Amino acid sequence: MSIPAEAQALIVTSIEDGDIPEVVGLWQRCGSTRPWNDPAADIALARREANSTVLLGRHKGSLVASVLVGHDGHRGWVYYVTVDPNHRFNGLGRAIMSAAEEWLRMRGIEKLQLMVRPDNDKVRAFYQSLGFFEQERVVFAKWLDGRDPTP
Repeated sequence: MSIPAEAQALIVTSIEDGDIPEVVGLWQRCGSTRPWNDPAADIALARREANSTVLLGRHKGSLVASVLVGHDGHRGWVYYVTVDPNHRFNGLGRAIMSAAEEWLRMRGIEKLQLMVRPDNDKVRAFYQSLGFFEQERVVFAKWLDGRDPTP
């Protein structure tokens, strides 16, 4: 499979302080934010320890992709996998996920997991095209601040 030119030219770096507003804007344009999650707080939490970060993909200086990647010492996780809507279908999703996988491999993490809402067929197909497989699991959640459950 040939790699599109835009994906080949993608420059991936870790987020810096000045990138935060631009990243939050990208996440909002991509529909990745939820009212119950403050994206700036999620970025701050990811940057607090060495076991997580936000990787940014730039093409010709413009932010076109991102992923929040981290691990618990055993399994890797990704969140906020985004590609600017004006740059989709150019291999950037695959490229930013490859960067996240490499980030985890460099830290000795051998398994990457992610969660997708069951009705999000396009995203499910994307991850399957990258070699991810669906596992039978039930995910439980609890807000530690006592708020009501969210979808």
